[in-house]
Amino acid sequence: MGRRFNRVLARLRKDFQLSIICLMGFFGVLGISPYAVYRLSQGNYAVGIADAIIVLSTLFAMGYAWRTGDTRKPGLCLMVVASLCATLIVIKLGINGLFWIYPLILLNFFMVPPLLALLATVAVLVALVAYSRLIPGTVFESDYQMLSFIVTAMLSSTLSFIFAQRASYQRKQLQSWATRDALTGARNRRVMDQELKIAVANKRRHHISSAVLVIDMDHFKQVNDRFGHAVGDQVLVSFVELTNRCFRHEDRLFRFGGEEFLLLLCNTSEKGLRAAALQLQAQIAEHLKSPGGPVTVSMGGAVLYGNERWQDWLQRADHQLYEAKRAGRNRIHIDTYQVVEMA
Repeated sequence: MGRRFNRVLARLRKDFQLSIICLMGFFGVLGISPYAVYRLSQGNYAVGIADAIIVLSTLFAMGYAWRTGDTRKPGLCLMVVASLCATLIVIKLGINGLFWIYPLILLNFFMVPPLLALLATVAVLVALVAYSRLIPGTVFESDYQMLSFIVTAMLSSTLSFIFAQRASYQRKQLQSWATRDALTGARNRRVMDQELKIAVANKRRHHISSAVLVIDMDHFKQVNDRFGHAVGDQVLVSFVELTNRCFRHEDRLFRFGGEEFLLLLCNTSEKGLRAAALQLQAQIAEHLKSPGGPVTVSMGGAVLYGNERWQDWLQRADHQLYEAKRAGRNRIHIDTYQVVEMA
């Protein structure tokens, strides 16, 4: 039991949006359920059913997000259902229902992107004002009361929008710092290990072939020693930019050493791996330069075996890189020990 609880906590810590859905859902169900029971028992069926729909939708959204890992659809669903039901509750209860609009504003800004939440809030306010104008006295007791509510609701929404925008930006920054190499923008070693594990799982479950290419810049220390680290850093940045332009969006480039990189090629056979290595080598020869002249790289590649561990897969590619460097550098060695040299 304790082990399962720890796994639940670990997943909630890892997935921010899932934790938000679960926490908001838990307190939402806890807070709204008594109202649903009370109103149904008092014969206020329209409001009681609306409360029950919110509770059931929240439970469904929590379950769906937990089972699938998809938090976007449940968040959108909760926003729509809660906004519609809250509007109905205000229409039925009048001034007593207006208090539920403020928790709705917070819920929407936690569930969906800030701009969408702001639009949802505006839509609810427009609906309430239109209904109040159509049937005076049903929602607001006076124009002053209506104006006060609109101003406070929009003020709450605007402040929530600013906070949500800022928080979203900061989360993206933190995620970038945690997963990206600060200098080059390539993914870092921690993410590389996770991606290799995913590739192994896809191979075992879905028979999707993947390949890796370990890349090392030849004599890179001489660039730093002769021209300074600032020049060497620029060469690394230019290499990453060039590599990202050459390959598919689903391919991944990682930096896991000073001048050593790993390219993960998804859905790639040995033939595709060799072609990719040759293409990269040609692009580097044509476009990548340093003050000391052209930059060359040595590469070692390996295609994932069926029941192989990711550590062994990486070790095979790393061994091929060592063989390429020992053979004179500016070489490509693929797992078959066949050498491909530049013409």
